[in-house]
Amino acid sequence: MRQIVLDTETTGIDPNEGHRIIEIGCVEVIERQLTGRHYHVYVNPEREVEAEAITVHGITNEFLADKPKFADVADEFFEFIKGAELVIHNAAFDVGFMDSEFARLKPVRKTADHCGIVDSLAIARAKHPGQKNNLDALCKRYGVDNSSRELHGALLDAEILADVYLLLTGGQTALSLDAGSEDGGAAGGIRRLSGERPELPVIRASDDESSAHDEFMAMLEKQAGETVWGRLKSSE
Repeated sequence: MRQIVLDTETTGIDPNEGHRIIEIGCVEVIERQLTGRHYHVYVNPEREVEAEAITVHGITNEFLADKPKFADVADEFFEFIKGAELVIHNAAFDVGFMDSEFARLKPVRKTADHCGIVDSLAIARAKHPGQKNNLDALCKRYGVDNSSRELHGALLDAEILADVYLLLTGGQTALSLDAGSEDGGAAGGIRRLSGERPELPVIRASDDESSAHDEFMAMLEKQAGETVWGRLKSSE
């Protein structure tokens, strides 16, 4: 499975009030392994960034003045995410902004028509009800290093979320991040993913083990009736 862990920064909180995306950060995960591929871009929003938003992400109007407009990067961004499952913390926010941006262009694209969407915030709330489940809280809970996160940044937050998500959903534990550069043009100080993380072993059942399992399930179904495993097998 190809997943894209994604984050955006924006001029404000509501696309229906004309607020726009100013930064996109994505990291690629295939079969629960970080590949080292990423997509990162700053975007000229063609409007002012609210002062309150600048205190969150530190991205100023002056910095964005010479950056490409969304229309200039829309195709390459879409090609990077197309067909993938998007992992986003508070997905409704980012997807709302993405759909608003795509709606300004031709052809109009709707994110959910081309990508799966997983909300890591919803997963965290279900797993840790009644607790704080923002990204900083999850980093503390799962021991993920977020010491570089003085301000929000789309690529850095996507990198951190990738590690949090894999732990949150019970997977990989190789969490070191490399400050070296891959492709893309991120600003200085943003960490880059290492493509040299060790792969986790995949241990598959042998033919004898599979046969023994099938025999056991047949015996169980004979004694207890239909099982969930049997229903799953019959639906394949």
